[in-house]
Amino acid sequence: MRTPTPPDPATYNEQVWQLARQIPRGRVATYGQLAKMIPPPATVNPDEYRAFGPRWVGNAMAACPANVPWQRVINAQGKISQRPGAEMQRQLLENEGVLFNKDKIDLKAYQWRGPGEEEQPRQARLF
Repeated sequence: MRTPTPPDPATYNEQVWQLARQIPRGRVATYGQLAKMIPPPATVNPDEYRAFGPRWVGNAMAACPANVPWQRVINAQGKISQRPGAEMQRQLLENEGVLFNKDKIDLKAYQWRGPGEEEQPRQARLF
């Protein structure tokens, strides 16, 4: 099944980037989490948006400008998606203090809860 594109990709991408810019250093968000924070475009069925929104976020992050902390957006499993740049993403996150257990981040410890959250990351669990 082919994934449709947002009706206005430039506007959607900018919404994604604005959210990603708010993720604090040392915290992460998932593609699906960011998609849930953006209302579905008016011409998109909400069920369809729930299915495709995370992929749209991923596409936006793949095209983000340099001032977006792209490394802070990961998949719902707490992992870095396998693609070019994955090693750099891990290094950037580790430099921010994000701990990995093998290839996974403890989302309970490091997941950003959304705009306005100011709390510090909790202690990461060792799986």
